Amino acid sequence: MTKDPYKYFRTEAREILEGLSQGALGLERGQADKEMIVSLLRLAHTLKGAARVVKQPEMAELAHGVEDILAPYRESPGPVPGEPAGEMLRLVDQMTARLASLDSPAEPAPAAPARARSEEPFETVRVEVADVEELLGNLAQANIHFTAMRREAGTLNQTKRLAGMIVRQLHSLDQNSHGPAYGKLRPVADDLLDALERLERGFAASAEHVERELAQTQERANRLRLLASNAIFPSLERAARDAAVALGKQVQWVSSGGDIRLEAQVLVILRDALMHLVRNAVAHGIETEETRLAAGKPSRGLVEIKIERRGNRVAFICHDDGGGIDVAAIRRAAVKKGVISAADAESLGLDQAIKLILQGGLSTSGSVTGISGRGIGLDVVRSATERLKGEVSVNTAAGRGTTVEVCVPVSLTAVMGLLVESGEAVAAIPLDSVRRTLRVSEQEIALSGARQFISFEGRAIPFLPLSEALRHQSSCGSRRQSWSCVLVSSGSEVAAIGVDRLLGTGTVLVRSLAPLVAVDRVVAGASLDAEGNPQLVLDPEGLMEAAHRTGPPAPAPAKAVRQPILVIDDSLTTRMVEQSILESAGHMVELATSGEEALEKARARRYSLFLVDVEMPGMNGFDFIARTQEDPLLREIPSIVVTSRNSADDKRRGQQAGCRAYIVKSEFNQEHLLQTIEQLMD
Repeated sequence: MTKDPYKYFRTEAREILEGLSQGALGLERGQADKEMIVSLLRLAHTLKGAARVVKQPEMAELAHGVEDILAPYRESPGPVPGEPAGEMLRLVDQMTARLASLDSPAEPAPAAPARARSEEPFETVRVEVADVEELLGNLAQANIHFTAMRREAGTLNQTKRLAGMIVRQLHSLDQNSHGPAYGKLRPVADDLLDALERLERGFAASAEHVERELAQTQERANRLRLLASNAIFPSLERAARDAAVALGKQVQWVSSGGDIRLEAQVLVILRDALMHLVRNAVAHGIETEETRLAAGKPSRGLVEIKIERRGNRVAFICHDDGGGIDVAAIRRAAVKKGVISAADAESLGLDQAIKLILQGGLSTSGSVTGISGRGIGLDVVRSATERLKGEVSVNTAAGRGTTVEVCVPVSLTAVMGLLVESGEAVAAIPLDSVRRTLRVSEQEIALSGARQFISFEGRAIPFLPLSEALRHQSSCGSRRQSWSCVLVSSGSEVAAIGVDRLLGTGTVLVRSLAPLVAVDRVVAGASLDAEGNPQLVLDPEGLMEAAHRTGPPAPAPAKAVRQPILVIDDSLTTRMVEQSILESAGHMVELATSGEEALEKARARRYSLFLVDVEMPGMNGFDFIARTQEDPLLREIPSIVVTSRNSADDKRRGQQAGCRAYIVKSEFNQEHLLQTIEQLMD
């Protein structure tokens, strides 16, 4: 099958050219401002880099021309004139024509009708992330219903056994002594048994086929949502190589972490940001061969891209072993640009210099080239990081290089995990952190103070039962014959995690949890099993911290018996998380999935507090609270809103409805929630 080298470039370029075209028209209408100019510069810069990756230098030069048109207006005061719009549209039209000439390779198909040169074959389609999420949710529901059908198959099997018993009883009777009715009943019973046997065989075969198809469909749907991180490595490597060739430098490329599967949306956004980091590493970091040799370094500079999973976040790291950030050059560029005065520049430190270059528009290059010189690259990095609600950090050392780290939260990722069981809980431990598994007897566990240890390879390894790590119970003082033990490593640390059973390995689709559990370092996220039940995914670093604590968490003081708390949320994961937090603190909990269900429950029994989400289908959280305030039997029960909506209007609406506390999930702290509940229930 012939590969299409422009498959993804065409899709990306079309979107960028459409954005540039709309921007030029806005420029012509006099609607452009500084923010819009900055946005258009980013688009042109991204298109230029992408065009070079697919060896389209003419289109790259045209995009560079767009930058030349827009750059003078980036810092100019007052309104942006509309005169440049015509020349910009001319360049956009030329790029559009060149893009249309990039045909995808045609497969041999004599019978197919001829297709216009500019027509794009419908071999790929763009899918909205929300649509894929809905598809995955529907598949999860289908699995739940199918599992219920599987259980109903037991009823069919029991019916077949009963029919068999009847047939055997009829065959054991004497036909002559039971008259003609017996002669008619016996063949009917035989036919019934045959029909039930055929139905059972057919159902079993169909169920097996449907189960297999559901599994394959779910796997394909997951692949739509997730991509292996190494999908972005080739374009990054090519960018490093092309920049090195253009600048006459030698570069060694290293990448790792490509097996981590992430949302395509995250990878696409960060690929563009990393492209700029790679080019900056070559242009501003890596020295010339002569300079490196004189400094005792290898002639080839190192550019490394590393991707690491850190709980429910992923870090994208770009490192070079070049000369480090030149603070003096940043001072000179900042003064020349008028960003700071010459007097202030003398006291400008490294941290302040890094903040300046991250703001964009500041470059230490002496001239504008196709690789650098406009100060747009790090602006793109900062913008992409903010878009994904992440953080960017820069570390540098003179003569030793620079490391830029972009760390972003991810709502979905896939890992190979070891599934384990502890009590009634099933959890997954990322397989890349598992060193080995073993069986440990009670006699092999040593107690030192409040901590437990086992001996492994001549060293004492902290031992921690998973039930204790999850705070389900304390194992101190309990006795059992043996444990299944998982040796988990994080960095140079190793800990032994005791579980009841090892269930096997498999790919786990990890969903990040709401900020409700951000304080719990043991849990990295959650996944759903085939029946839609949530199961925890554990964080190796969190397990390590828990294993090295001085002792088990202190038991909560005894509390007076109270009425349960009613948790109202349409999200299964959020309900389970809130239930876990509250029950761990000693509260009884009941659950409702909608405002209507909660109101029905509240009128049927007494509750001590309502914990309410806002955005639910049907009756929302504000309406539920307002309805309780209208009821003389419910108005004294306090309500706490826990929601992602943090506008002043929403908070005001919650107060007007009658809530006693309003907690925003992004600012959530587990201890604060429990303290608020205690205050309201006292």
